[in-house]
Amino acid sequence: MKLVELFNTINPYEKKLYKPYIIAEAGVNHEGSMEIAKRLCDEAKEGGGDAIKFQTYKADTIASKDSPAYWDTSKEPTKSQYELFKKHDSFWIDEMQELKEYCDAIGIEFLSTPFDIESATFLNDMMDVFKISSSDLTNKPFIEYICDFNKPIILSTGASSLAEIAEAVSWIEKKGNPLALLHCVLNYPTPDKNANLGMICDLKTRFPDKIIGYSDHTLPKDMKVCEIATLLGSVIIEKHFTHDKTLPGNDHYHAMDKDDLKLFRSNLERTFGILGSFKVEALEDEEPARKNARRSLVAKRFIPKGKIIEKDDLTFKRPASGISPKFIDEVVGGKALRDISEDEILKWDMIK
Repeated sequence: MKLVELFNTINPYEKKLYKPYIIAEAGVNHEGSMEIAKRLCDEAKEGGGDAIKFQTYKADTIASKDSPAYWDTSKEPTKSQYELFKKHDSFWIDEMQELKEYCDAIGIEFLSTPFDIESATFLNDMMDVFKISSSDLTNKPFIEYICDFNKPIILSTGASSLAEIAEAVSWIEKKGNPLALLHCVLNYPTPDKNANLGMICDLKTRFPDKIIGYSDHTLPKDMKVCEIATLLGSVIIEKHFTHDKTLPGNDHYHAMDKDDLKLFRSNLERTFGILGSFKVEALEDEEPARKNARRSLVAKRFIPKGKIIEKDDLTFKRPASGISPKFIDEVVGGKALRDISEDEILKWDMIK
């Protein structure tokens, strides 16, 4: 399913869970290499991702030169956002177009988060859905500019209060764009104790008409965090993605790789197999139990022909091949049409 189709398919009010649309967030983990960027596309596809997402920015338009780090500087020693972004801002319109065409060729959806007006403008020709970063949740002019492309929007909600989220939602609703909100914690990496997946439930309650998902920054480990997020109703799962978790930098060490993604997909298949139907009904495989483990009305003692049947004449035993105990009120007061032996299962043709 293409991401834009998800907005037309998912009913947020429906009381069921969906297998999530999985976005492998490559960001700038290509580090300026088209060969690595295409490898990331290949491995995201191999791992079972529905889309791969990059980030498109220029250091000069995303951060001032006085922009302190907010990541783990023991993993990425660069202490200026501007200097870090400067290392990774070489991919622009030509590179994004090449990646878009490559993704189309291998069968994975291409996405990239824009961080300025120029990148949003040229990315509009390459994407059916826009992703807006948590960092731009309060950036009203930028959000409104993206809304004017009249496409669905995915908005991450990291580091935001409920009031801030509601305000951003109001700007988007005024423009009329379909919207998905992703619970997110801007803590790199996010300790499990800070994941606060319960916020997904609050987003579903506060914004019942919106698609809700999760953008994850926890260490991948067994991918259990993303699985729990799915069970809480996340329809979109986004997680940072790399080809090598041992590489230095502020992203690789807390990103998933293709093996993590495969594990997540495998876990989801088993989980949804266990979840099964979201409609209450007896299963075909339960039919032997319905017939043999349920009970019938049984003669507690000998009942002679012509006797008016009393409650004390009856008990209930397995199997369910006779009159169900739920009809006891109809049976009591009826007349025995023949002798009924002790321990005999009652049938409708025995009574009047």
